[in-house]
Amino acid sequence: MAATGAAGYAWSDSQAAPDAPASPAVETGDVQVFASRSDLRPPRLTVGRSGSVPGLPEYILLGNKAYEGKPLGQGGLMIADLTGEIVWFSPGPVSEGQFFDLNVQTYKGKPVLTWWHGQTSSSHGVGTCYIADSSYKQIATVNAGNGLRADMHEFNLTDQGTALIDAYRTHTTDLRPVGGTANGVVESGVVQEIDIATGDVVFEWDSLDHVPVTQTHEPFYGGTSDAPFSYFHINSVSVAPDGDLLVSSRHTWAIYKIGRHDGKIRWQLGGKNSDFTLGPGVEFYWQHHVRAHGPDLLTVFDNGAGPAEEPQSRGLLLRLDTQRMHATLVRAFTSPARLLAGSQGSMQLLPGGGAFVGWGSQPYFSAFGADGSMLLNGYLPAGDMSYRAFVADWTGHPRERPAIAVRGNPPGGTAVYASWNGATEATTWRVLAGKLPSSLDPVAAMPRCGFETMIVANSEGPYFAVTAHDSAGTTLGQSETVRLT
Repeated sequence: MAATGAAGYAWSDSQAAPDAPASPAVETGDVQVFASRSDLRPPRLTVGRSGSVPGLPEYILLGNKAYEGKPLGQGGLMIADLTGEIVWFSPGPVSEGQFFDLNVQTYKGKPVLTWWHGQTSSSHGVGTCYIADSSYKQIATVNAGNGLRADMHEFNLTDQGTALIDAYRTHTTDLRPVGGTANGVVESGVVQEIDIATGDVVFEWDSLDHVPVTQTHEPFYGGTSDAPFSYFHINSVSVAPDGDLLVSSRHTWAIYKIGRHDGKIRWQLGGKNSDFTLGPGVEFYWQHHVRAHGPDLLTVFDNGAGPAEEPQSRGLLLRLDTQRMHATLVRAFTSPARLLAGSQGSMQLLPGGGAFVGWGSQPYFSAFGADGSMLLNGYLPAGDMSYRAFVADWTGHPRERPAIAVRGNPPGGTAVYASWNGATEATTWRVLAGKLPSSLDPVAAMPRCGFETMIVANSEGPYFAVTAHDSAGTTLGQSETVRLT
């Protein structure tokens, strides 16, 4: 059964999403190319909607993992509007690593962008966490301490001016119970809470001190220094309502509530020794991205695969009764395309009771109403993916100037291309032209249309500039002056 919105977008159980409105950018396959920003080649996003989503913020945030030199364009940090039009794109060379976990968080009382950047292997990464202000300037970096490197799976800011990150550590231990040797090498999951201002480690927790290797569901492999056995695979760390921490272990199929000061496990949800009984539909496998919402609600991205234990991945909203120690499924958010993500993924609860789900290794993201109906669905080109996907409100004031390119227009006049990477408040472009660079007058105006707007100016210049204006008509910025050649 297909769902169709007012704009004519439609999808069915066999069609994950339709084409989005055409971008004003020149598109070559799945890559967008801009005249005014030839250095940017973001992948094209396709987004369809079949209704409004209560509580849905303005922008989609992705950490696109594409590959330099491929037709899929550049990998990088992406902010797009709800039609899929790029608002901000910051690429990075693959040789310098990949971007993960772009999100809007709060630091020193102000909204900031946060992400991880570094080198990745098949299971984890080594890199650095970054914080940028509304001008996209990096204002802080966070690194792991005690001889470790920050992994890509988590970067979560707290109200105490600290950051929760994860890392990996190798140990020599007895792996005979899981098929290894008496002196096998294992990889544990480490939680660190870092004081952002000083870089000090204020709390550390190592899984091997609290969770034995026999709790793993991961088939045994390696167990050597060259191939440590990853029995735990930590992939999210967040704050519980009482201030303790929630830790997700992919390979034990379990979520742990741990004391923030003593590191003791308060309870375990799921896995081989769950402290909770699990109601119908609660059980999860190879899960990611655990977050608490009030005293008794929990969201989880249930991969259900790695290898497959379920027919499709799910975004779960769970209710925990810590008196009876019973977990109940409130709702499961699933794609009509029955997507099954073998890795990665995220589940974000929306203010209206709906959800926004990033499908991890599947290149999709979806918004759902509170009743579980999918109301927005989008995707990256095949082969691209984003570790997590979020929606957030954001106001960007780039430090750089607007960009301009000019081209001769055969019927007469001049084609002017204007863009401003990351500017969220620009609604109108005005073209200035003149015979001298020091004497420019307004010759054309156009409402902003996507990342790049093309304006036909009835002038031969030969000097041109553009100014960006907000909805009140205030000038926000002016490009450099260029000459038509």
